[in-house]
Amino acid sequence: MTLIKSISGIRGTIGGATGDNLTPLDTVKFAAAYGTWLKAENTNQKLKIVIGRDARLSGSMVSGLISNTLLGLGIDVIDLELSTTPTVELAVVREAVHGGIIVTASHNPKQWNALKLLNHKGEFLNAEEGSKIIALAEKEAYDFAEVDNLGSYFVNTNAIEAHIDEVLALEHVAVEAIKAKGFKVVVDAVNSTGGITIPALLERLGVICIPLYCEPTGHFPHNPEPLAEHLTAISKRVVEEQADLGFVVDPDVDRLAIVNEDGTMFGEEYTLVACADYILGKTPGTTVSNLSSTRVLNDVTIGYDQAYFASAVGEVNVVTKMKEVEAVIGGEGNGGIIYPESHYGRDALVGIALFLSHLAETRKSCKELRNSYPAFFIAKEKLELPTATDIDALLMQIQKVYANEEVNTIDGTKIIFKNKEWVHIRKSNTEPIVRIYAESTSLKKARLLTMKVKETLNSFILT
Repeated sequence: MTLIKSISGIRGTIGGATGDNLTPLDTVKFAAAYGTWLKAENTNQKLKIVIGRDARLSGSMVSGLISNTLLGLGIDVIDLELSTTPTVELAVVREAVHGGIIVTASHNPKQWNALKLLNHKGEFLNAEEGSKIIALAEKEAYDFAEVDNLGSYFVNTNAIEAHIDEVLALEHVAVEAIKAKGFKVVVDAVNSTGGITIPALLERLGVICIPLYCEPTGHFPHNPEPLAEHLTAISKRVVEEQADLGFVVDPDVDRLAIVNEDGTMFGEEYTLVACADYILGKTPGTTVSNLSSTRVLNDVTIGYDQAYFASAVGEVNVVTKMKEVEAVIGGEGNGGIIYPESHYGRDALVGIALFLSHLAETRKSCKELRNSYPAFFIAKEKLELPTATDIDALLMQIQKVYANEEVNTIDGTKIIFKNKEWVHIRKSNTEPIVRIYAESTSLKKARLLTMKVKETLNSFILT
């Protein structure tokens, strides 16, 4: 059982001992710290925040604890109830409130839950803000409201519909072109809130939707991380139904995976590539992804005579870089699309609308579109380290080994080879390990590259 505190919030497993898991006491403690921080940032104001949750089994309990803690601090709460991460992010701005909390553990299994914290822009907190909240929680420095100053509680059940309206109103979402194609799509929503939002979006786009695991019961029928090895059921169903493609979202609907018409995977890394290709054709500009994402986004961007930029790993870092370079689109290689014309957050609804627009206008099948991009493959490894290991010193040693190659040290160490291969080594923020990602023209070559770097790092540790 685990409890992990980070700048973006707190996550852990339900049940067990306080301080070691996400128990009711830990939930209240962290919610109180967030509310206390908000009050310090907005002195002499009556505060209001938005809260929403995915469909996991503990969601109602955790959400209730958070809401009542905030009410006890004198903060008004707008509860979207069953919702998605991007829906809550958009609602923070639309309702002009002071912050937001999303109750979701994203792609983690059902025993996990989390509090994801937002600022008044509907964006995740930065490192400094997150550190202040962790400090408040550790000190238990809260000052609750007297009875006449308790917060008020409101329920808003229209946020998903408003989210869909905003997506369909985006200039480059080709609603009529999509309707004219009459797509047939299978949707795997892993029995969470994507089962409410994605079929509703597709209906508005005139798409025939075949639901698979779209009941928001919280009983995940497979590992909820949308990776190929977990998606055998939808791959089979797409072929059986002779569908044009399949869409898969994670429990909080900020990641999008796509299945080709023959049941093969489009590739999570290529979700962003395809959407960026479409937007760059409409609005030329810069693009951003993190250092562990495919180089194909760089290649596609250069094809439009535009500039690509890499950020440190993490959505907050991607967003910061996107703002800095005024990117027209960006995201992460895990299927996370960030489109500033909508908002600065990963959004599977936006991704679906842009992808279908691209598919409709190119008149290609899903597989044909995938085959139009360069083929690269990413392998992932990790190396467990002795507790006292100086990871920074290890990375400096690996940089010396590859001193004749291009080296990027924004986030760990990334070595970019002249043959377009790369390897990225970075330390985990929560475990005594380093993660090793590599990309090459075949999965075998990428795996060999990760193993070679892993062996080199091991040799440094043993000497």
